[in-house]
Amino acid sequence: MSAHVLVVYYSATGSVHRLAKAVAEGAESAGAEVRLRRVAELAPAEAIAANPDWAAHRQETESTVEVVELADLEWADGYAFGTPTRYGAPAAQLKQFIDTAGSLWQAGKLSDKPVTTFVSSAEQHGGQESTILSLNNVFYHWGAVIVPLGYTDDIVYAAGGNPYGTSWPAGFPSTAPDEVTLDCARFQGTRLARFATLLAADRAQASAAQS
Repeated sequence: MSAHVLVVYYSATGSVHRLAKAVAEGAESAGAEVRLRRVAELAPAEAIAANPDWAAHRQETESTVEVVELADLEWADGYAFGTPTRYGAPAAQLKQFIDTAGSLWQAGKLSDKPVTTFVSSAEQHGGQESTILSLNNVFYHWGAVIVPLGYTDDIVYAAGGNPYGTSWPAGFPSTAPDEVTLDCARFQGTRLARFATLLAADRAQASAAQS
């Protein structure tokens, strides 16, 4: 069967967007059906306009990447979440969307699904790992199956050696992820799709046995 994978992210100036596209490519290469979605922007227009890179990225993606809906979470067999770090925690825009998923959580529709996370920060030690760990706290409550990168492929070492998830030190002003980091994100998407396929088949078998 073909697993459904949702790649959902927030990106201000484009670094996380590019990582998200690479994760989606990796999942698709593993045979998954993928939805790439962005979360809604919460920042005021004047704040965005004050940063030319932020304004340009918003204009670039506003009509090309759909805004995620709760129905996308219910549809998916596996999740990849991407965010910039904000003081060692995820961006408010992504957290706001996650906070609306209570009804799906209460119905048990988020459990037993694999989830993985990728991040970007200005500095190499700008809170990348703590941001991933912060998001993982949500997924423990969901009953999801957390899929880290681990040290499972040489590309993880080449991209900086973060076993928690692909991470990009974008600098300031922000720079686009290099090709090695994008390859790591693709590997992360492939790894997620593999687990999503296995767990989706198991859930389908269990459901058939109960009917």
